[in-house]
Amino acid sequence: MKKLFQYIPLLILSASVFSCKKDNYSPPGSYLTGHLVYNGDTIQLERNQVPFQIYQYGFGKTGSIDGTFAQDGSYSEVLFDGTYKVIIPIGQGPFLSNVTSSGTPDTVEVSLKGSQTVDIKVTPYYMIRNAQISASGGNANATFKVEKIVTDANAKDIERVSLYINKTQFASGGDNIAKTDMAGGDITDPNNISLSVAIPTLTPSQSYIYGRVGVKIANVEDMIFSPLIKISL
Repeated sequence: MKKLFQYIPLLILSASVFSCKKDNYSPPGSYLTGHLVYNGDTIQLERNQVPFQIYQYGFGKTGSIDGTFAQDGSYSEVLFDGTYKVIIPIGQGPFLSNVTSSGTPDTVEVSLKGSQTVDIKVTPYYMIRNAQISASGGNANATFKVEKIVTDANAKDIERVSLYINKTQFASGGDNIAKTDMAGGDITDPNNISLSVAIPTLTPSQSYIYGRVGVKIANVEDMIFSPLIKISL
C-alpha cells in the first residue's frame, strides 16, 4: 500500500502536465475580414440581419462558424490558419444568390495564412447613388437616385424607398427615431427621389443626427441602404 501511495502523486503530476499542455494550445490569431462589394462599392445593409457561414476543410468538422454582416457590409472572424469556404445562404441579402449548377450556394474559398482581407462580390438588385441628407426647418431632407442593376428575368420591382434618422450611428427599420416611406409605385423619376421627415425633440439634446435611405425590393426580405450620413442640426 505504501508503494501505491507513492505512485499517486506521480499520477496526479502527470495528469496535471498533460492538462497544462492541452490548455496551452495557442488560440486562433488570424483575422479574416472583408466587405460585400459590387464593382468596388460596398453593399450597405441593416446590421446583423444578413448571415454568412464559414466552413473549414478537414478535421472531420461538419458544423459552420456562423456570423452576420455589419451595417457597412463588413465581416470579421478570428480563425486558425487553414483552408476555409465562405457561404452566404440562398435567399439572404438584397442581391442575387450565387448558386452552383447543382443548386447549392456558391462558395468563396480562402487559404488563410495570417490575417487576410477577402471581399465577397455580389450583384445587388439595386444600388443607391448620390444620396444626400441635410437638416432644414426641423426636417431631415434626402435626395438620391436608385439604379437598377439586375434587368433580366431575375429583375424585381421596388416595394418602397425609406428615409431613416437616428441619434446613433445605426439607422434602419430597427434603429431609428423617425422614418418616412414612399411606395415604389409613387416614384416618378428614379434619378431624382426626395424624402423628408420631421426631426423629433432630442433628449438629451445634441447638435447632430445620422441618416440613411434604403430600398425595399419586392419579395426580398433584406433592404439595401446608402452609406451612413452625419447631419448637422
